[in-house]
Amino acid sequence: MGTLSPIVSCGRSGLDRSNPADDDGPPTDMVLCGRLREEDARNAFGMAFAVLTALLAFALQADPATAQVGFDRPGGDYASFLERSGDPALCATRCDQDARCRAWSFSYPATLAPNATCRLKSLVPPRAANPCCVAGVKGAAVVVPRDLRMEFSIDRPGGDYRSFETAPGSTGNACAASCVADLRCRAWTYLRPGYDGPVARCYLKDHLTPPRARPCCVSGVVR
Repeated sequence: MGTLSPIVSCGRSGLDRSNPADDDGPPTDMVLCGRLREEDARNAFGMAFAVLTALLAFALQADPATAQVGFDRPGGDYASFLERSGDPALCATRCDQDARCRAWSFSYPATLAPNATCRLKSLVPPRAANPCCVAGVKGAAVVVPRDLRMEFSIDRPGGDYRSFETAPGSTGNACAASCVADLRCRAWTYLRPGYDGPVARCYLKDHLTPPRARPCCVSGVVR
């Protein structure tokens, strides 16, 4: 039978100053305790790092719970409504107030249908990039894209010196480019089709006006 290793108790110092032999250096059990503590600390750090890495990976892969402009969630519809206000936030409210609803999708006018439409869903379909829509899960607030050059769901009424029909899109990039190219232009507003006529329009402005929250529009300040 082999010799059993002694059990080291790290709750005691193991140092006896009454014994002259102890003055030659730290006792063996103290050295072992120090090494055990270092090993425990390394193990704890490694475990914490692994858990943090796993949580970060999960967060990056998870489907965002916020409602995002420029995304749809096709499928799972059990009800649809014309959203006469054209405001996706009201579609989100419909879902919140319906016990059956788990997700929703709002389409802007003149995209999937002639009018703005709210679709309530009994399940949570995967999201898909689509400029037609805003989509989210129950309880999700509408989050507009973050772009310092553009003000999503913002109108800047007044100050117009020129307006023209433009290609429809989710961001109004063509309207913004027209303002940048015209030295007279200080700000612009892109009006989505279906809110004030059947076509998209661009408004160039020679002075700044206060922003106003409106789902119809995307605006920006150039100079």
